[in-house]
Amino acid sequence: MLLATNQISVAQVLDSIQSAKPTETVIDSLLSPDLTPAIIQDSTKTKNQTLVDIVKSYAKDYKRMDRRNNLMILYNEAKIEYEDMVITAGHIIMNTEKNEVTAKGIKDSTGYTQKPVFKQGSDEVEPDSLRYNFDTGRAIIYNSRTEQGGFKVKGQISKRENDSVFYVKNAKFTTADDIDDADYYFKASKVKFVPGKKIVTGLVQMHIVDIPTPLALPFGYFPMSDKASSGFVLPSFGDNRQRGFFLMNGGYYFAISDYADLSVLGDYYTNGSWATRIDSDYRVRYKYNGTVSFRYENLLLEERGFPDFSQQTIFNLRWSHQQDPKANPSSRLSASVNLGSSNFYQQSVNQANQANFMNNTLNSSVSWNKTFETGPGMNLNISATHNQNTNTEQINMTLPTLQFSVNRMFPFAPQSGPKRGALHNINLQYNLRGENRIQTTDEEFMRPEMFNNLNSGMRHSIPINTNFKVLKHFSVALNANYDETWVMRTFEQRFDPNQQQVVRDTVNGFDSYRTYNMSASVGTTVYGMFDFGDDKKFKAIRHVVRPTVGYSINPGFDQFYDQFTREGLGATPDQIVEYSRFEGTLFGAPNRNFASNLNFGITNDIEAKVNKRDSTLTGDDRFKKVKLLNNFGVSTSYNFAADSLNFTPVALRGNIPIVTDKFDINLIAALDPYALDSNNRRINEWNIDNGGSLFRLTNANISFGYALSDKTFQKKDDDDDEEEDEDDLLRNENFRSGGRKDDLFGDGQMMNDPRSQQDQEPKDDENEYYNYKIPWSLNLAYTMTYTNTARQNQISSHSIMFSGNVELAPNWKVGISSGYDMVNRGFTFTQLRFNRDLGSFNFSLNWTPIGPRENWFFFIGMKANMLRDVKYDRRREPDRQVR
Repeated sequence: MLLATNQISVAQVLDSIQSAKPTETVIDSLLSPDLTPAIIQDSTKTKNQTLVDIVKSYAKDYKRMDRRNNLMILYNEAKIEYEDMVITAGHIIMNTEKNEVTAKGIKDSTGYTQKPVFKQGSDEVEPDSLRYNFDTGRAIIYNSRTEQGGFKVKGQISKRENDSVFYVKNAKFTTADDIDDADYYFKASKVKFVPGKKIVTGLVQMHIVDIPTPLALPFGYFPMSDKASSGFVLPSFGDNRQRGFFLMNGGYYFAISDYADLSVLGDYYTNGSWATRIDSDYRVRYKYNGTVSFRYENLLLEERGFPDFSQQTIFNLRWSHQQDPKANPSSRLSASVNLGSSNFYQQSVNQANQANFMNNTLNSSVSWNKTFETGPGMNLNISATHNQNTNTEQINMTLPTLQFSVNRMFPFAPQSGPKRGALHNINLQYNLRGENRIQTTDEEFMRPEMFNNLNSGMRHSIPINTNFKVLKHFSVALNANYDETWVMRTFEQRFDPNQQQVVRDTVNGFDSYRTYNMSASVGTTVYGMFDFGDDKKFKAIRHVVRPTVGYSINPGFDQFYDQFTREGLGATPDQIVEYSRFEGTLFGAPNRNFASNLNFGITNDIEAKVNKRDSTLTGDDRFKKVKLLNNFGVSTSYNFAADSLNFTPVALRGNIPIVTDKFDINLIAALDPYALDSNNRRINEWNIDNGGSLFRLTNANISFGYALSDKTFQKKDDDDDEEEDEDDLLRNENFRSGGRKDDLFGDGQMMNDPRSQQDQEPKDDENEYYNYKIPWSLNLAYTMTYTNTARQNQISSHSIMFSGNVELAPNWKVGISSGYDMVNRGFTFTQLRFNRDLGSFNFSLNWTPIGPRENWFFFIGMKANMLRDVKYDRRREPDRQVR
């Protein structure tokens, strides 16, 4: 530090003061603070000073120098700046001899205004008054207010020791928005406050709406940090009627880095049951993000030695990984994994995910895709998939699947200019697919036995296509396809007369077969326009018809078929059985029967141009297009090579838009022209000749889904974006576990885990509570299926599902998910949801009143992250049976 040692006259000091701007005074640390008009110190004497920077001061009304008392007085919107410290107040007095500042507000007719604000770096304190010493860095602060790490702290008297330590007397702190009118706060007589790190207190007691509660501790420790920090997670406690008392979701949270974290939690029951849960989130901006979750539970029912004692272990693994498309456009890794015990969602004691309980399949996929830009362009994809039926406990896996393809090549296309005619449009591709397929069960999963039925194979495909126009209006397409299939084992069959049964022998080793087929199609598009005039409700109706006719040949490859003789017993004659050694291989056996099919199809689209009836519009803006019928199609085929039943059933499909882009009715049906015999088998006789109608309706389905909300009837300009982004989906417990994105089958959450509670944002403007429009939403799903393939003539399924949510008040939300099965005449799964935002607290009640999953879960707890363990919850578990 440079000390003031040169001589300075009073005139120079006065000149420096007078030359300063009327709204700014600069006190240079090189000047002696003891210079006054009455006393001039000897310039040969020096005095140690600790000011290392310029102290800047501002005031709106006036600044006055009291040289006799070494004071500088600032009034009205006063401000002092020193290094990274800023003090603002209505009235500031600076003692230049002691290097000390006193700041306070101004009393006027409106009250006490312009209270001091002490700011240093990112820390800010708002007291009634304060004293601060530049030399020691200490301060005395009265009725201070500050915010650190989500906590708002108010103290009667605060003492600042240095930049990192405060001592506070009679303090209260809370996470509520308004500390003077907080719905709760903690009160302590002595507090040590380390900004950005921790709050350590003596005796601390919790107050709710200014009422002391029995919740008190002899001392308190409240960590504070802008970044995630490692620490213990306190468990929930309660009792279970089947497993006794428990501690749940206790463990440790690891803040590994800014890019990843890890939590290890566990449960323990007094009957010996236990469970563990490992969760990790990771994210690298502009590269990738994902979540990993693993559950393992060892469940005991009753006590050992009792006759109804049982034990089982269940597990579940979930992994979701997404790569930013910009990270590497030519290479992409993605994963969506959900695998585990088939009965996990039925038996787990640490979750009540009703939607996943009703989901009977678990699916997983991990894939890596690489694009090669060289030459015609190539693509490589390596993936592993998993499909699990939780009812049958059957598991199908591919480990891995390799797919390689070469993009289309046009060998006869001109070097420049458009491609014209059949020759120029000839193109071919190359596709390769190889798989290792495993079929196993829950019992053998993740054991060596699961590989006993490993099925491997590879298929090479070369499709050749071309297309061209005929008579300007007809589009002709020609296709040929060549396949070569490789397998690593085949199956020989023979008849064992001793056992009187067919025996299959596995032959290991490479084998292959080759197939090919050809097809041709011609189609056109016909437009019909009906114009009714600009003054009509319907200005015009357009009908688009797309008829197609195709022919295909699939040769029979009987050279890959063998036969054996099945000996009869007694009077039963011998039987010659034909088979292929490729039956049961990965891609199955080649087609044995020759097929020559003529295909027919027609699709229809009808749309109208409707008058908006708006006199302010002109031209085409007066009309809007509305679809009346979308993609209504009829198709069938005739097999020339078949000895009987040449026609296939007529397939009908269509879509009827009721409300544009919101409500569509989907229709599917099949009509069979052939009759049935007395055993309900199809016979080669027309149904109309057998005393019936021209066609038999064998099956039909009608379905629709509709989503309504309060925004449905608003103008488009007022609509908010309702699309759910990828991050929201990652946080959606139902979706991550393989369920639906919506809450049609109920809402799911972890038991006793406050982190699964959703925060509700309060209204920013109090006027919103008075000018309140009730937000609501309603989801509907309807389906009906008719079956008559074998004269059942019955509706096999008929149900309607619905879910809805309504905010009765700005902080009250009520929801319901239910449905009705009209075949079995009963309500489907029903769940009622109640949520209340209590300011600093969240309240929720989920209740399933009927059905096999009857249960309820009550929760009330703090919203603040650092106080999530301050909660109360009770529940009744759904009944579970060990399978």
